[in-house]
Amino acid sequence: MSQKKVDAYKAEKANREKIMKKEKRVLRLEKLIALAFCIVAVVWIGFSVYSKVNEGKEEVVVNTEMDTSALDDYLSGIATDAADAE
Repeated sequence: MSQKKVDAYKAEKANREKIMKKEKRVLRLEKLIALAFCIVAVVWIGFSVYSKVNEGKEEVVVNTEMDTSALDDYLSGIATDAADAE
């Protein structure tokens, strides 16, 4: 081996730890970006399908009326009984 190759190998060996950390960091970043892209794509597709399915449906509003006069009479009777007991 020539002296130039030996010096290059020693320099690479000295910085090998930094180089490996940088490569790992870049790989993690690439995986994170790919995961974020996949999540966005799935949510977008899901929302599109949901909006297409619900596009033709009409919302039905149901109003419910309740007569509470019997309950009001009962509660007022309890209040008057409590007042008479004192």
